[in-house]
Amino acid sequence: MLEMSSRRSWAAATVVAALCLPVAASGDAGSCHVVKVDFTPQSNQFEPQIVAWIEDSAGTFVTTAFITQQTGRYGLGNRPGRYDFNSGPMWPYGHRVNTFPVWAHRHGQTFPAVRFQSDDEGDPHTCCGSDDDLSHDRAVSSTEGYYCPPELPKNYPMDAVTCASAAFTDKGVFDSANTSLYPPRADLGAAADTADSPSAAMYQHMDMFDAISQATPPGGTPYEIKWPIPSTLADGTYVLFLEVSREFDQNDTYSVLSYPSPKVAYGDYGSAYRGQPSVVYKVPFTIATHDTTTSVTDYAGYGDIDGATGTLHPPDATITTAVDRLQLVSGGSGSDGMYRVLVVAHSETDLVPPGAVRTIAVDPTSAATATLTFVEPGDDGFGSGAVSSYEIRVRAGQTIDDSNFEASTPIAASAVPVAPGDQETVDLTGLLPSTQYSLGVRALDDCGNTGPLVVTSFTTPDRQSGEVDACFVATAAYGSLMANDVEVLRRFRDMALRKSVLGELFVESYYTFGPPVAGVVGESELLRQTARDALTPLVRKVREGGL
Repeated sequence: MLEMSSRRSWAAATVVAALCLPVAASGDAGSCHVVKVDFTPQSNQFEPQIVAWIEDSAGTFVTTAFITQQTGRYGLGNRPGRYDFNSGPMWPYGHRVNTFPVWAHRHGQTFPAVRFQSDDEGDPHTCCGSDDDLSHDRAVSSTEGYYCPPELPKNYPMDAVTCASAAFTDKGVFDSANTSLYPPRADLGAAADTADSPSAAMYQHMDMFDAISQATPPGGTPYEIKWPIPSTLADGTYVLFLEVSREFDQNDTYSVLSYPSPKVAYGDYGSAYRGQPSVVYKVPFTIATHDTTTSVTDYAGYGDIDGATGTLHPPDATITTAVDRLQLVSGGSGSDGMYRVLVVAHSETDLVPPGAVRTIAVDPTSAATATLTFVEPGDDGFGSGAVSSYEIRVRAGQTIDDSNFEASTPIAASAVPVAPGDQETVDLTGLLPSTQYSLGVRALDDCGNTGPLVVTSFTTPDRQSGEVDACFVATAAYGSLMANDVEVLRRFRDMALRKSVLGELFVESYYTFGPPVAGVVGESELLRQTARDALTPLVRKVREGGL
């Protein structure tokens, strides 16, 4: 699945994992440990997908430090459709479970599998339609904001980065009978189209990798990942794994003849993409009081071609172009001074926090979306150097300040720092129509120092006629589709209620009577408070696992 160009031009970049863990403060105040990972992707027509993760010396998974956005944000591994569907520029369908099979089987997370909605007789939004489908009725297809429509190979150049025409896609529905090791796409926000299933509104709340998802590193350009070591991680030996996959990387073993296009309707759309499987680089490193540097030139093994297991197969003669995934460059720790992946663990001292973002503004672009812009500060006040990351949170109906920022809702988008004075642009999704929001932004540096909180407010417009929200009464009561308790109730609805006959009947009744009730509740603060009081015991039970 070919990736579109990033919104920003990348000459070089530093990526910082946004971990929900405290950063180590070893020794003096302002001191911390940081792991830096350097590599250079090969220049190629087909951009690679890359994930990096950390394990301890016993093989216990620690964290995912970096993942390309096609998988981490846009759900490449968990989309409706066959995994062996053909591919092309921005291909919209097919759960690519062979993208990062080693990582997927090691990270320890599971997600509901996403399947096509049913377009047979009866309810069009009940799971599941055939995985073989590639064309869908408009009743289950909404406007596609990212992927392109399937095309015959003759209709597109293989290096296309823009869609030839507008696309309408089936966003899928949760399959209660199956799970996935990959997150669903996180870019949809609340389902605002009646063609989308209620499941689509839940996708963004299940993707814990969105915060560290970044655009694919450009080929031929040195790239660096920075990982602030959490304070809970003891000194010792660890292992950095880097898994790299690429479509259309065929050879004699992994050829179009061996892995052809599927024999299904529309099977001539796109091209057979399955070539050589993902390859994994493995770099042991040490966290200590002194700096350490290690590097590797050879890959450690490769993943399953069909993603069935997490087996790391040892290198063999069937893999002929693995060395072409990453460039061989000078500066390594080995005797020949060369490397493909280099890891440096070192201490930093940073006593000065970042500056505050400037010229912040939010432009609502629809009833459920908005665009945030701001000017980037410096790493040390407004001095030189880019900050490491940003925290961006929103709150409905109440102003964000330092006392409630941590309890406010993080947005399902990420901002990539570049340089002081640059303008940053972030797309916000999942907003509630006709709602006043407070939004706060603060910058972080390598040691976890936070800059001043900068707050702005905005109001979304009314929804267009015919648009329906996915959680009517709870949304009216709490005032925001992004309220934490609404997310809890949504998860309970889709993960528990829809797994039983009685629960399904309740959900269907809710969608029949919910909209008019929500209209009344939303117009009265007394009724809103009454509804919140009524929902509170249910929220508490769900949080405690009592339901």
